Amino acid sequence: MGVESRVDLIARNSLEIITREDALNALQTSSSPKGYIGVEPSGLFHLGWLIWVNKFRDMMEAGISMTLLEATWHAWINDKLGGDLKKIHACAKYIEHSLTALGIDLSKVNVVKADELVEDKAYWEGILRTAKQLSLSRIKRAVTIMGRKEDEASIDFSKLIYPCMQVEDIFYLDLDFCLGGMDQRRAHVLAREVAEAYSIKKPVAVHTPLLSALQGGGRMDVSGEEEGMIDMKMSKSKPDTCIFIHDSPDQIRSKIASAYCPPKTVEMNPVLDIAKYILMWNKPLELSRPAKYGGNITFERPDALIEAYRAGIVHPLDLKNGVSGGLISLLDPVRRYFSSNAEASALLRLLSP
Repeated sequence: MGVESRVDLIARNSLEIITREDALNALQTSSSPKGYIGVEPSGLFHLGWLIWVNKFRDMMEAGISMTLLEATWHAWINDKLGGDLKKIHACAKYIEHSLTALGIDLSKVNVVKADELVEDKAYWEGILRTAKQLSLSRIKRAVTIMGRKEDEASIDFSKLIYPCMQVEDIFYLDLDFCLGGMDQRRAHVLAREVAEAYSIKKPVAVHTPLLSALQGGGRMDVSGEEEGMIDMKMSKSKPDTCIFIHDSPDQIRSKIASAYCPPKTVEMNPVLDIAKYILMWNKPLELSRPAKYGGNITFERPDALIEAYRAGIVHPLDLKNGVSGGLISLLDPVRRYFSSNAEASALLRLLSP
């Protein structure tokens, strides 16, 4: 695969890549470019995370040596799972099981826990180096990467350390590529700015869309207005507006049936977004319809489905039925994995509300 084709694969279904030129340079100058995603072990694995899982897989296919950073200390700072580090570590193991169930071969992934980073003096030196380049107001604006609003930065001082930690994660791991949703944009831009100030390698940022909550409300665009999307994205903290990867077929059907999906409306339509960003990642989508309504119809590309829906050719009920069926089929291996793996099943029970 040529360099241009590798960059195309990295950019596929991403909202932006900062920058394509830097990505080309990274692939041309490094025989083994390195990338990562940092994941807070914060609860059950929901459908929105499948977007970055697919992109993680794409980047591996593009020849990037990928790291999964289990951001345990970050989750602790962010008060996830009640700030219980023991439960946070259990959740990290659950995430590993989830990725395995989704077909990610973790033997080919560099799995790193934040605990390993914080044991090194050099890591903390890097955090202070980053902090010296940033103003307090800039740090406070960056707390949106934690899924918090800017005015929540004053909850406790540790929240202000978090952005510097995330920037140092990138430098400490010597990364060429950073993967994340658009809610991580500010952290990645900070890393690029700090890298320029210290004349060190600037990481390439690859940003994926955020899946909106099933009741609707929006998803991230390239405007960078992360704070405005905090309450709109699919979140595990709101189970009724969120699909988990081990939900039963009946749960999936019920949640999709009640999802926001107005006729001919393509913007901020979570059902359409699930079809576009998850089910049609690399394969067509078939919708079953009665003969009197035109019979079954197959869409090879997401844009064709979107235009057909906008034109009223596809009815919301047909889209919902197709998306429900597609998700049930896609997630069947996950359900079977969790039902047959004793450790995974026990962790799921531990973390379930």
